Amino acid sequence: MKCLHVLMAAWLMCAVTVHAEAATPGASGQPKQTIEQFLASLKPQHGNINLPGDIATLSLNDDFYYLTPDDTERLIVDGWGNPPGHKTLGMILPKATNPMSRGGWGVLISYNDDGHIADEDAAKIDYSELLKQMQDEDQDANKERRKQGYPGLQLLGWAEPPHYDDQTHKMYWAKELKADDANDNTLNYSIRVLGREGVLELNAVASMNDLPTIQRELPKVLDFANFTEGNRYADYNSGTDKLAKYGLAALVAGGIASKVGLFAKLGIVLLAAKKFLVVGLLVVASFFRKFFNRK
Repeated sequence: MKCLHVLMAAWLMCAVTVHAEAATPGASGQPKQTIEQFLASLKPQHGNINLPGDIATLSLNDDFYYLTPDDTERLIVDGWGNPPGHKTLGMILPKATNPMSRGGWGVLISYNDDGHIADEDAAKIDYSELLKQMQDEDQDANKERRKQGYPGLQLLGWAEPPHYDDQTHKMYWAKELKADDANDNTLNYSIRVLGREGVLELNAVASMNDLPTIQRELPKVLDFANFTEGNRYADYNSGTDKLAKYGLAALVAGGIASKVGLFAKLGIVLLAAKKFLVVGLLVVASFFRKFFNRK
């Protein structure tokens, strides 16, 4: 039996033999439910969505739906067996894929209010050199992760080099990662939407085998998210608004928190659980399933 630990830099999937009527874990203290009951208890939203705080909106097409922060927490904790407490602005999921299935994937949404990020350095960044620096920082970061009881996480390279659109102020990139003792490499696909005083962060994690699907679908997600009027990049006021202490290169590398470990603030929500729930054919979503693979 192999259980794949998770983080959003990784998602958890435990593949064990269980009957279809196996119950989802009651991590939040709720009564146990069947998979069908658990999924039916979620309340997907469609179309135009105002994110919490009205900081930004989503304009979803008919192929995707949105889960509120509360339902996202339930899916992450009760459905996928991860620790509680991570706060998000919700989650985008494809309608065509069951989130509890082996091929399930989705995109977590959060907001970072470190300040307005200047983009003057966009055309000057050497992303090959940046990758090397990030890989060097891996060593210290992994020492700390292992000390805390988590597997190490190696950055193997770009699955998709960073791209920045200076018209929409949106940036995306993808990393190929491998956890200690993992059989499969993990894909961490990141989207950043720059705003007046912060950055909207959208993160998807899947197996490298899912790269064609993610590359096909994530550009759609890139178009979904936009800041509301007054919060857009062009609304920045240098006289009153906070300016971030880092630029685009540091955004990709992890912002100022990179000093405490590369993966502390990559926007890849650290959801790797020391304790996880074995749920049988509740083949727990590929978001978390593919990061940590332990016997």
